Amino acid sequence: MVPTTQPARRAPGDHRSGVPRPPEPQPVHRTLICVALPALAISSDQGQLTGRGTDGFYRAGRRVLSRCQLSAGGAEPVIVQGRLIASDRARFVGTVRTAVDRGPDPEMRVERLRSADGVERITFHSSAPRRVRLPVELRLGTDLADLGAIAVGVAGPELPASVHGSGLRWSAAGTHAVIAATPAPTDVMASAGLLCWELDLPPGGQHTIEVRVRLEHATSGAFAGRPGPPLPATRGSEQPPRPWSAARLQCDDPRADALLAAGLDDLHGLLMRGPGAPTDTYIAGGVPWRCGLSPAEALWAARMLLPLGTRLAANTLRTLAHVQLAGAGADSGRIPGALRDAGPYAPPSCTGVEATLLFPAVLAEARRWGLPDRDTEQLLPAAESCLKWLRTTVGDDGSVPGDGALGGGSGYVPDPAPGGPYRCATQAHAHRAALLGADLLDACGRPGAPALREWAAGLRSRFREEFWVESRSGGSPAVLRTPGGRLLPHFGSAAVHLLDTGLVGGGRTAVGLLDAVRTERLARLLGSPAMDSGWGLRGLGAKESGYNPFGHRSGAVRVHETAVAVAGLAAAGHEKEAASLVRGLLDAAQSFAYRLPEMYAGEQRTRDGAPVPHPAACRPAAVAAAGAVHALTALAGVRPDVPAGTVAVRPVGSAPLGAMQFTGLSVAGQPFAVRISRLGLGLVEEAANGLQLGA
Repeated sequence: MVPTTQPARRAPGDHRSGVPRPPEPQPVHRTLICVALPALAISSDQGQLTGRGTDGFYRAGRRVLSRCQLSAGGAEPVIVQGRLIASDRARFVGTVRTAVDRGPDPEMRVERLRSADGVERITFHSSAPRRVRLPVELRLGTDLADLGAIAVGVAGPELPASVHGSGLRWSAAGTHAVIAATPAPTDVMASAGLLCWELDLPPGGQHTIEVRVRLEHATSGAFAGRPGPPLPATRGSEQPPRPWSAARLQCDDPRADALLAAGLDDLHGLLMRGPGAPTDTYIAGGVPWRCGLSPAEALWAARMLLPLGTRLAANTLRTLAHVQLAGAGADSGRIPGALRDAGPYAPPSCTGVEATLLFPAVLAEARRWGLPDRDTEQLLPAAESCLKWLRTTVGDDGSVPGDGALGGGSGYVPDPAPGGPYRCATQAHAHRAALLGADLLDACGRPGAPALREWAAGLRSRFREEFWVESRSGGSPAVLRTPGGRLLPHFGSAAVHLLDTGLVGGGRTAVGLLDAVRTERLARLLGSPAMDSGWGLRGLGAKESGYNPFGHRSGAVRVHETAVAVAGLAAAGHEKEAASLVRGLLDAAQSFAYRLPEMYAGEQRTRDGAPVPHPAACRPAAVAAAGAVHALTALAGVRPDVPAGTVAVRPVGSAPLGAMQFTGLSVAGQPFAVRISRLGLGLVEEAANGLQLGA
């Protein structure tokens, strides 16, 4: 998304000529973002689109309108409230002073209802006892810039406008932005980008102006630079229906209900159609920086929403099967993904490695939740290709070696491949993929399961010997191992993936890379003040060198990994630590109006404090919204095995949020409801016929 050419910019106070400053994302933590991808609307809580920063209506990665400034009676309204009313809509309420106001109380108010799809309704309400004539102006403009250029502050100047019907039109390189107004304005001044009305409001009357902005000859593949057909002006049938059930939560702590509802609403706004069939949908990475396919994040979101049904998982897996690499080389079977920041001690990691290892695990778990056999069979070849990539990457020579390794390689999965290093989290993903993949292959009558289990057993043995850093306090897992065998001891949230072993038969979770003693030590470390900020889990311990509370991977709280920790700790029986993290996450969500960003500063919580936003965080973000759902549903402990006809409910016994009732979950494609008492006892209230309830 960063332009290939851009002007050099110096850091503040740096007067050295020729020293460029890297482009930086424009901060959006103070903005209201309406999202219904591929459409966006971004502004401050004042509602005005100023033409500065990221303000604007967007369509398929292009800014259709950057300026939409309202004035009435010669002045801007005084906005007294601006808030989201849904993921794709915002409401701004203001007052308008007129020359005939009799005192300090305004007699005219204005309401702006904005939708991500490019529609805005502006309604003036008069409480005056007399007729009021009110001049209204909208000052409009656009640069038709790409979101990538806007993101780093290098968008171009506004374009000249021309009169077009009842509105204005801007053009650049065959692309046109058109705005139309109803009722038609009384005056249009293209040179100034002005639409003008003279309203005549009777006592107690109101008047509505509706403006619609559309992009003509735009490309649906603008996020990826690919051509495509023109896009319609509104969502209509373009926005896919929600591929998950209408889950609801009633909890003693009503904030949990609000967080679940907001998370699902945000996920719907991030829902995109894939490159294959129209039903192949996925959750985009986040707004505004990753409004396209981020393979690992799409899979995490689908996996975290399995308690709400398997349709999103099936759709996401099909979407990624279309982009999976084929051929006979070392990359065959890999799902490509971009490099991403991995903290101060490691080179960038590859989301493609994580996605490739997630694919068979998500398919295996979706089958346990009730994915139909026809979908499993359709997706099985892609999962087998992922597992083949795993075997090739760790050195498979086609035989089943006696030492537990698949061939003569190191036995660890490098990330990025092939040079490494060997990351702790990547080994956890690989171990889970091998065990759940073997389970899947056996269930479908496919070969290869024994070799995968044997390699996983060898990995456990090596990992326990070679990945643990001993200390007087009991030690901790290394964040990574270099190809030369050196361990990096810095402890951070990446270690939570050691707790996430995956769902297998009979309501059980798979064996992990750590034994029980070291799992308990890991739980204590995650629950310590160095890691638990009070708002969630830090990316790097506060006592580690290189700790930065705003660091992407070196101290910021990442909602996704906090949610993984909650679920993993709860499943491993470490309820005290899980409860502390889920309460902190809920407190943070309240501060963010229940739209959690992907990350926020890992500063220590104080008595009267609030979580500090990160200026470069996506909000909404796939893994944050899905992580909120995951953390809450993990408290219920629903563990199905639909092929075996069973479902177990093992809630967190301490009931950290009090009594909970989930309705509208989905197991075996049928509604599932469960109630958790204040004593932590679970009661299934609705389930598919034929499911046997287990302990």
